[in-house]
Amino acid sequence: MKLGIVGLPNVGKSTLFNSLTKAGAESANYPFCTIDPNIGVVAVPDERLDLLAKLYDSEKITPAVIEFVDIAGLVKGASKGEGLGNQFLANIREVDAIVHVVRCFDNSNIIHVDGSVNPLRDIETINLELIFSDLEILERRYAKAIKVARNDKAYAKECAMIERLKAHLEEGKMAKTFETEDDDEAAFFASYNLLTAKPTIFAANVNEDSLADDGASNDYVKAVREYAKSENSEVFVICAQIEQEMAELDDEEKKMFLEDLGLKESGLEKLIKASYSLLGLISYLTAGPTETRAWTITKGTKAPQAAGKIHSDFERGFIKAEVVNYQNLLDCGSYAGAKEKGLVGIEGKDYVVKDGDVILFRFNV
Repeated sequence: MKLGIVGLPNVGKSTLFNSLTKAGAESANYPFCTIDPNIGVVAVPDERLDLLAKLYDSEKITPAVIEFVDIAGLVKGASKGEGLGNQFLANIREVDAIVHVVRCFDNSNIIHVDGSVNPLRDIETINLELIFSDLEILERRYAKAIKVARNDKAYAKECAMIERLKAHLEEGKMAKTFETEDDDEAAFFASYNLLTAKPTIFAANVNEDSLADDGASNDYVKAVREYAKSENSEVFVICAQIEQEMAELDDEEKKMFLEDLGLKESGLEKLIKASYSLLGLISYLTAGPTETRAWTITKGTKAPQAAGKIHSDFERGFIKAEVVNYQNLLDCGSYAGAKEKGLVGIEGKDYVVKDGDVILFRFNV
């Protein structure tokens, strides 16, 4: 999974990136200190892996990972070359979802690029830049399609759809709220890889005081939540500064630090939950003496396709899957114990994999 972190300059974007990835992207109180998109890969925390690895005495644990791309602070006119220009918008096209960091705290020592704190205005500024960038993509596509549309029904159909889609964006609406009329249109739409079609998670960056009640008493956060609801986006509340402090601690210290603040989970854990929920993702597990590992798949994936995540041969030569729920496996103390109690299912090609399934695939190529 690849997530792009965007936001205006000085909203806490690179501070958040640093804390999530410990990658040390330079963070300073001035715009554009992130000159190239910084990339960091983060392991998805999953206590199930540790417990299974103990059970199997595994040599190594391989968690699922998320790749974060930190894009330079966008400003008004970025799509037309203002600030660091459109090159950074191209980097976001490659991600699965956008994490939009919004400033929800007052601090006179940290300059706001527009002179005051207003989350909804900031969201609109970024959205407009993404819309302008998408319109540019559509203009180029339309110019190509219109040349052959007179003699080709498929291109004529695409041109008609682009005209509707452009009108939709020009009204300030995001592509994700555009409705395609049939499978052909859906295929055209998917091929454009539009920024405003990507799922969005809003990271409401607050000060320490707003963290304890998850931003419930913060008017800025309330406004972001209302807005997110209107477009079916996820919101999580974070204090980037505290996340950065926590990034320096080991696991035990981190646990104590969170308890002192009255928090149950870190910002990274909140973000991962929001990402999995928004993208409809789950993890299944494989375990053995050599390795215990998490594999990320989309909800609704059937056993052969889940096997294909490990290797294409597993999918091609799929015979069956031996499946046990990880909690049942731990409770029984061994795979043999779970089998004895009838808790291991022998599943075929139509089995839909569930979160927390521990699977042994049988295949023959």
